[in-house]
Amino acid sequence: MRRAIFPGTFDPFTIGHYSVVTRALSFMDEIIIGIGINENKNTYFPVEKRLEMIREFYKDEPKITVIAYDCLTIDFAKQVDAKFIIRGIRTVKDFEYEETIADINRKLANIETILLFTEPELSCVSSTIVRELLSYNKDISQFIPKGMIL
Repeated sequence: MRRAIFPGTFDPFTIGHYSVVTRALSFMDEIIIGIGINENKNTYFPVEKRLEMIREFYKDEPKITVIAYDCLTIDFAKQVDAKFIIRGIRTVKDFEYEETIADINRKLANIETILLFTEPELSCVSSTIVRELLSYNKDISQFIPKGMIL
C-alpha cells in the first residue's frame, strides 16, 4: 500500500492543492491530507472549518482522508503509517526550501518526499493571496476547486 501525506495549512484549499492531490492519486493508493495546526500562523479559517470543507469536497473519494495534526510532519507520517510526503512546488524558492526539508526528513525518519511541480498557469495561486482577497471580500471562486464550499 502506497500511502502518502500531503501536509499543509490549506487556509484555504486552492486549485493548486487540488491539482497536486489529483496528480498524486495517479500513483498513490491513499493520500492523507494533513492539516497542520500551527498556533503561530494567522489563519483565516479555523482548523475545524478547513477540515469540514476539504472532507466535504472529497467525500466521494475513498482514497482521500483528511486529518488535522499538531506535531512534526514526520511524526504525523509515522502515526498514520505513511511512507511518502507529497509537496507542491511553485517557485525555485519553494524548491530550495523543500529540498532541505526533504533531506532532513529522509535522515530523521527514512521517509521520501515527492515534489510535484505546479502547472505554469497555477504558479501564481497561493493560499496567502487567496486569504488576502477574502479579507477584502473579493470573489475567489476561480482560485478554489469547483464545487468546494467555503
